Amino acid sequence: GSILDIYTDVIETPDGHRAEWDYIDHRGAAAVVPVLDDGRLLMVRQYRDALDRETIEIPAGGLNGWDEPTINAAARELEEETGYRSDNLTKLVSVVTAVAFCNEVVDVYLATDLIKTNQHLDEDEFIDVESYTEDEITDMIYSGKIQDSKTIAAIMAYINKTKHTMQ
Repeated sequence: GSILDIYTDVIETPDGHRAEWDYIDHRGAAAVVPVLDDGRLLMVRQYRDALDRETIEIPAGGLNGWDEPTINAAARELEEETGYRSDNLTKLVSVVTAVAFCNEVVDVYLATDLIKTNQHLDEDEFIDVESYTEDEITDMIYSGKIQDSKTIAAIMAYINKTKHTMQ
């Protein structure tokens, strides 16, 4: 595929047996938790074909190359998907999305001091930008409305970080 390679890997188990594992090699991705000045978080609503439904997620996207710095990808995806940019991106957490069969690592950044620009969507992207409070997002996570793993990990890391910063 254009963003991943699928192959079978042969490994030797600790007891000396050989086993075959299907494996997905992914060049990585970056994501952003964008926080408005009033504390609300920007989220993107988009259709996901693998699930055949819309999802609510943090802005994210794949790296343009194996050596692209994730902070550059995070800044790009923030502006492309939300129409906001930030000169204040700090790394929040790294997430391995599916450790059993894929090596994709998503570096998640916190974006504050947002500046309104314009969305720059790809021709196959149709994204609505919405803003929510931490409580609204947490409720959507626990009710199952938000199920995306990078989003859940990022939001929980953000909430935990802000609680520790405020103490």
